[in-house]
Amino acid sequence: MQTMTQQIAGSMGLKEGQVAAVLELLEGGATIPFIARYRKEVTGRLDEDQLRRIQQVHAYTLGLQARKESVRELIGEKGLMTPELDTALKEAKTLAEVEELYRPYKEKRKTKATQAIADGHGPLADRILAQDRPFPVDEDPAALQAAGWIVAEKFSDDPKIRETVKNFLEKTGVMESKKKKDAVDEKGVYEMYYDFADPVRKIPGHRVLAMERGEKEKILSIALEFDYPALEQRLARQIIRRPDAASWLSAVMHDALVRLIVPSVRRQIRSELREKACNAAIAGFSVNLENMLMTRPLKGKSVLAWDPGYLHGCKLAMLDPSGNLLATDVVYPFRGKGQEAQAIRRTRELLTEYRPDVVVIGNGTASRESEALVADIIREFPEISYVIGSEAGASVYSASQLAKEEFPDLAVETRSAVSIGRRVQDPLSELVKIDPKSLGIGEYQHDVPQKQLKEALDFVTDKAVNRVGTDVNTASPSLLMHVSGLTKTQIARILRARPIRTRTQLESVLTPKAYEQAVGFLRIPDGVEPLDATGIHPESYGFARQFLQDHGLDAADMRSQAFRDSLKRINPVQEARRLGVGTDTMIDIIRELRNPGLDPRDSLDAPVLKKDVLSIEDLVPGMELQGTVRNVTSFGAFVDIGLHDDGLVHISRMADHFVKDPREIAATGQIVKVWVHNVDRKRGRVGLSLTAPKR
Repeated sequence: MQTMTQQIAGSMGLKEGQVAAVLELLEGGATIPFIARYRKEVTGRLDEDQLRRIQQVHAYTLGLQARKESVRELIGEKGLMTPELDTALKEAKTLAEVEELYRPYKEKRKTKATQAIADGHGPLADRILAQDRPFPVDEDPAALQAAGWIVAEKFSDDPKIRETVKNFLEKTGVMESKKKKDAVDEKGVYEMYYDFADPVRKIPGHRVLAMERGEKEKILSIALEFDYPALEQRLARQIIRRPDAASWLSAVMHDALVRLIVPSVRRQIRSELREKACNAAIAGFSVNLENMLMTRPLKGKSVLAWDPGYLHGCKLAMLDPSGNLLATDVVYPFRGKGQEAQAIRRTRELLTEYRPDVVVIGNGTASRESEALVADIIREFPEISYVIGSEAGASVYSASQLAKEEFPDLAVETRSAVSIGRRVQDPLSELVKIDPKSLGIGEYQHDVPQKQLKEALDFVTDKAVNRVGTDVNTASPSLLMHVSGLTKTQIARILRARPIRTRTQLESVLTPKAYEQAVGFLRIPDGVEPLDATGIHPESYGFARQFLQDHGLDAADMRSQAFRDSLKRINPVQEARRLGVGTDTMIDIIRELRNPGLDPRDSLDAPVLKKDVLSIEDLVPGMELQGTVRNVTSFGAFVDIGLHDDGLVHISRMADHFVKDPREIAATGQIVKVWVHNVDRKRGRVGLSLTAPKR
């Protein structure tokens, strides 16, 4: 019999040693980011997603084994355990399979069948079901009816019969939805589902969730339909062996199907479809969030953040390259000519005084008008560009306790402007302060299990933060909360100990385990130890220093071109063997020395900076544009091309070949070349394509 480690390795296509090593590290308190980054030799270079999958499968397998033991004991106490059942339990791979095996042995509530058994009709039912004697045609009709109830329940509890029914419904069934007779769907949200059908085996997850939401809102009715006669014929071939019992058994089977089996199997299939759809929605949300968090920052750029508004004005916030607030103001350009002139004058003054590199305009209410105004003003400032930034979640953050603590003297609206500006300067540092569910990138996020969603999004945020690393002296508590190994208590101690001069100082601030898990992800860019600015873990400093000494190099020269050039000629495999260190560790050491403070985001697309406004009136089919992917859904991608509303690239226009999942083609934050497919000026909608039009 396979061990748990062998089972997990087999299910994931990994080596048993890899799984065993990961489980041992996790058991010892290691975090997934730490294992992925600093234990590559031990795990065989497994990444964060693979490590998390091992963790999840291990937890599920533990639960599965515990349930098997519980079921085995419950059946054993009744003296009903058989070698065949014991083998079936051992071979069951899912909790659902275990529950199906246990179903016949559960304590039953009072039913027609239990009453019939109590009345003494069990032997008759068993005799008929055995089909080894002629059918008792002369038996009392009432007794035959009672025996039928018993046999129907036996059919319902039979795992093989239930499996036949489930397989038939999954392969041939159709999910249908209809609009309820008196339902009111004012905006026509569910119009496509008023008379809709999709095969169970092919229905996409987003349609399952949409239909279920419509059902929950009492607008739609949903049914899983199938060919009853065809199913009954299949079961008759499986069950009936005596022609003289055929009529009675067929009637009993029909009763079992209609009353017991089909309702249960329908619920089971819908539950599985829902679970699969939820998993897909959570996975899609996770991918979108990761891409958004890993958006390339505008490093070293000062910005004037502009949060648009009509009645309450446009809130301005001037930020230095580090995101520090220099000045704030509110202007009212859309309250008439006098106010517009004053707003233009004040904006010019701010631009003249602070000379920002970029104006960041929020994409909410009055964004279109603000963009036109700013584009006109910055014509006088050739060195200044503008960019449209996402406002999603900014208002939620600005009213939060965290924002109040960060900017106690600012109005809520001005805090929002600061957030909009900062999320362009350093998206990761700013977005970790905001609940991902407020970012507008999750499809059906309120319809999925919230605990599961939170765990997935927390994992993605942890992965992004640790992949980038953070300055221990400037990182916000919100960012530090996602650093490997740190707790609120540890973070409070770091904040009190600032400024941190060396990583060694952290040994007296953190517990030994927290120090081990966190220190590699905490950087000190201008500290006394040059290696503290890198992602090299202090446990490898000895190897790094020996390596540098042997090659006549000094860590203080890391940022010089000569230093980097000298590293290009070195073979990391030979160095690893010479120094007695793992090859992966040596490769990472050399990479970090060559690129101190390496930020994986720097290799991604930079935000699109603009000087001129694009109008929907300018668009014609076939026009080529550049845009930024703002969101990816199950049916396509929304791309910001500079209009008030994002254009949609439908899944059918994402490639020259069939695309199953839009996330195979597009990612949130990605800069893409698009072509205008169609323009609906009346509704303000633009259809885009990722493939060039055929000439």
